[in-house]
Amino acid sequence: MTAEVRRAAERYQGGDAAAGITSRHAFSFGPHYDPDNLRFGALIACNEEHLAPGAGFDEHPHSHTEIVTWVVEGELTHRDSTGHETVVRPGDVQHLSAAAGVRHVERNDGGAPLTFVQMWLTPLHPGGEPHYEVVRDTTLCTVPEAGATLHVRRLAPGERTAVPDAAYVYVHVVRGEVRLGEERLGPGDSARLTGAEDLEAVGATDAELLMWEMDGR
Repeated sequence: MTAEVRRAAERYQGGDAAAGITSRHAFSFGPHYDPDNLRFGALIACNEEHLAPGAGFDEHPHSHTEIVTWVVEGELTHRDSTGHETVVRPGDVQHLSAAAGVRHVERNDGGAPLTFVQMWLTPLHPGGEPHYEVVRDTTLCTVPEAGATLHVRRLAPGERTAVPDAAYVYVHVVRGEVRLGEERLGPGDSARLTGAEDLEAVGATDAELLMWEMDGR
């Protein structure tokens, strides 16, 4: 197994502070181009987004991308060109399969700050019809279009959870601290694991983490 740890402070800071948007990108994204950090497995983006009340992303297009969103705090209002309008809350996983093309809006229409983690994956096959789903209060979200599964784990201090045995595993710490092998990871830290096998994550504090299990390709 090989492991690469990236710290929260290494993320590229983007967004538009004047518009109430703060973004932290784990991969090459938008005006920040890093040819050595384009993807890991199927994952091409892992963005921490902070939206002030009333802030948001106006209607914009996507295609050939699986977009998975985890709300940390606050409420995310989603509208898309297929007619869906949904409020996504903490504990929900939102999956928008852009397929051949879709447009959507993401906003904080609530009165409290909104924080969410949005992850983009490349599909195994391009094209098709876009589709949308929200899985409420879940710990598992499968994205067969990308050959990937998202595992959500909440750990108490000393509690252990198995890291999936997979060709690629991406671990993102949402809050708290965890031990992963000899590494201690804090909020916003991540680990990119290749050929993971018989590995556990252990809560150093109360913690929440997202783990992507991805096929090799």
